[in-house]
Amino acid sequence: MASGARKPLSDMSRRSFLRSSLAAGAGIGAAGVLAACGSSSSPSKGSSSSAPAAPAASGASSAPSAAKGSITLIGGTAFQSIVDTFTQQTGIKVTNVNLPYDGAYQRLVSEFGSNNYTFDVAFVDEIWISQFAEKAEPLDDMFTPDVVADLFDALVKSAKYQDHYVAMPYDTNVEILLYRKDLFEDPKEMAGFKSAYGYDLAVPTDWQSFTDAARYFTRSGLWGTDVIGAEETEWLAHVLQAGSPGVILDASGNVIINNQQHIDALTFYADMYNKYKVAPSGVQQVDWAAAQNLFNQGKTSMMKFWSHAFPQLPKDSPVYGKVGTAPMIGGKAGIAGIPGPWFAMVPQGAKNKAAALEFAKFCYDSNHLFADEPQVHLAARKSVFQDYSTKPGYEYYKDIYATLNAPATMSRPATPKWQQLVDTVLIPLVQKSLTSGADYASILNDAAGKVQQVISA
Repeated sequence: MASGARKPLSDMSRRSFLRSSLAAGAGIGAAGVLAACGSSSSPSKGSSSSAPAAPAASGASSAPSAAKGSITLIGGTAFQSIVDTFTQQTGIKVTNVNLPYDGAYQRLVSEFGSNNYTFDVAFVDEIWISQFAEKAEPLDDMFTPDVVADLFDALVKSAKYQDHYVAMPYDTNVEILLYRKDLFEDPKEMAGFKSAYGYDLAVPTDWQSFTDAARYFTRSGLWGTDVIGAEETEWLAHVLQAGSPGVILDASGNVIINNQQHIDALTFYADMYNKYKVAPSGVQQVDWAAAQNLFNQGKTSMMKFWSHAFPQLPKDSPVYGKVGTAPMIGGKAGIAGIPGPWFAMVPQGAKNKAAALEFAKFCYDSNHLFADEPQVHLAARKSVFQDYSTKPGYEYYKDIYATLNAPATMSRPATPKWQQLVDTVLIPLVQKSLTSGADYASILNDAAGKVQQVISA
């Protein structure tokens, strides 16, 4: 994979996520796995007609409303019902190009590089933005004060490159906490926990309560939680919870991977396995699919996971109907997560730029349609998350909102070398930390030099 290609939401490639999820028997079909990550390669069913109307986008855009003709969209196949609604409302025909994650990225690299475009608009992963931004059509007129106020801060920052907004967010994911209600609400467990730890058992909100609950529920046939060694995103969320001004790099591009907050977060994360033994062995190979599979099979009491895992809990799971959700846990800086947003981007050389801009505007104005979409169930606007949180089946939206709206929540640094950093530095350091006697500070000091080499090359 090219160095600029971000893996989906969880920073694992969609291709490998699908393969590992199916191999692990995570209980999600191919279409569901890809759609859950905002994928573009699986068809969708019609959207719900009973959804509450989204608030009007006051001053959302000056894009032409009379645009006609047709456009080609890369990345919208999973949202066919949404595309059909756009066509019905505008008369603009949309041709979806069905490509897997890596294929879509490589096509965008080729066409942005050659300035020879066969598409008019593309759905792009967050960290592709910095790579394509200079050749993207500015969307500044769409980002009115009302629009900015209705988008999470991290998404607004990601949409902007230098002095221009170049991409419109249409959905975002984030990790929240999933837990076993049948365990946390059991009077016997509540009494046992209080006897062991001296305070009432409750859904964890911080590092200490999470650690205590994970230790308490670790017993024969049950683990307190999982520890993911083959991904880096969860550790980075803890870095923000510890109060770091950024993950890996600060706002000026300086390497901060060995600051105290990164050390504190790695200590918390790795000690769950090294010191407290609350997760099963083989942790270096545990990825998102394996962690999800453990929880779905009833083998862990809690997991910090992308929010889509809750509505996609298999009905044949032994914990189906017994799972609750809560915001992501917090540290010294409070709750924090790493968003996983996707954006609509229009190249400057689009053949039908007016219609493409109208589609990007539509992604904001009709953002509730993305929440209705039966496979993904995600949106980008604050108002949509708020409105839907009272709708049956969407109760977990309040936890997504609380996590995304937390002051410490922040996106990954905008560098086209992010995937290279993930593959060559971040995942290896997480795996190295998950060994007996690991020196966390030394591991991060070593990583700092490697990060500097990558970004300076």
